[in-house]
Amino acid sequence: MTARRRGRRPAGEDTRAVLLDAALSEFTDRGYEGATVRAIAGRAGVDAAMVNHWFGSKDGLFVAAMEIPVNPDELIPRLLDGDPARLGERVVRTFLTVWDANDGGTFTALIRSVSSHESAARMLREFVARIVLGRIVAAVAPDSPELRAALCGTQVAGLGMVRYVLRLEPLASADHDTVVAAIAPTLQRYLTGPLS
Repeated sequence: MTARRRGRRPAGEDTRAVLLDAALSEFTDRGYEGATVRAIAGRAGVDAAMVNHWFGSKDGLFVAAMEIPVNPDELIPRLLDGDPARLGERVVRTFLTVWDANDGGTFTALIRSVSSHESAARMLREFVARIVLGRIVAAVAPDSPELRAALCGTQVAGLGMVRYVLRLEPLASADHDTVVAAIAPTLQRYLTGPLS
């Protein structure tokens, strides 16, 4: 029995693509929290250092595997940079800008599949709760960060469902300013306001 080769793959094999396939399988099987960089690399037959080389982190690998058109490591600092009292506006506007540019993209596919596939529901839940909203809420919430992140998730996921999956009018075609004005105050209360 020969040892599995680590590091660069033999000529003709795309390490990045193999890692993405392995990551998607691992995230589907174990969810974000349960999947480890070591297990993903092992499934791909490469050294774990290749994950950092190609994707920077487990978060970066998750975003690439799920084909999410935004890097949370770049996005979250930009969202948090500014008046905390206007964070809800920045979150809603950014959500609309990213997903309108992609006509819903992967978000639409995930939303459509969550009702019938537990693995899709788990991946979306973990992405929203841990990778995006959890990090935003942790930076600004005066209390109850888990509850606040979940409440923010109702607004973001609900907006995505209605605008990109159901395409319920007039919200589906409403301009960004109209949507931000309507939703941002509720999101802001969930982020920093009183919950009682």
